[in-house]
Amino acid sequence: MKPNKIAVTGGIGSGKTAFCDIVRGMGFPVFSCDEINRELWSDEAYTAQLAAAFPACTTAGAIDKRKLSQLVFSDEAARNKLDAIAHPAIMQRLLIHMNACPGASFAEVPLLFEGGYEKMFDAVIALRRSREARLRAVHERDGLTAEQTLSRMRSQFDPARLEEKNCLILENTGSRDDLAREAQRALELLHVTK
Repeated sequence: MKPNKIAVTGGIGSGKTAFCDIVRGMGFPVFSCDEINRELWSDEAYTAQLAAAFPACTTAGAIDKRKLSQLVFSDEAARNKLDAIAHPAIMQRLLIHMNACPGASFAEVPLLFEGGYEKMFDAVIALRRSREARLRAVHERDGLTAEQTLSRMRSQFDPARLEEKNCLILENTGSRDDLAREAQRALELLHVTK
């Protein structure tokens, strides 16, 4: 069976978005958990649920995204509580989008292994990149300090353990052209066609 729903994962700064942009350029539908998360922030029922769960992170009764972010990146219990609310909502919406596609589609899923969601997909592509390259990429993209980025890395699945997972591992070690060649190789290995 050819895979229809393909997850693309990897730690912060590993090149997931660049890979997904390449695949999108090949004509495949691509969805992003981060984009779906942003959509959910305009859903009143969702933000009301967050405000009820995190009353200390509200301003004038509404959830304050900055306060919530500061809390969850410094408190593992708070992060787990947020994940228990956000991840099921994101994944439910993601699968609706992907199931509506007639052929193969891709999804950028940053916390795939952390949430145990890999079984929801027909195939998983995991990008791996050196720590130094990831730190540099995140600093250039988001302006985060090395310590801020390392804090996020520590909360994510260890890329050194990817061999334990049933996934296709792509080493992101070169240029965007190199990554495009890896993307083409991945599609061939997974027998993905439009």
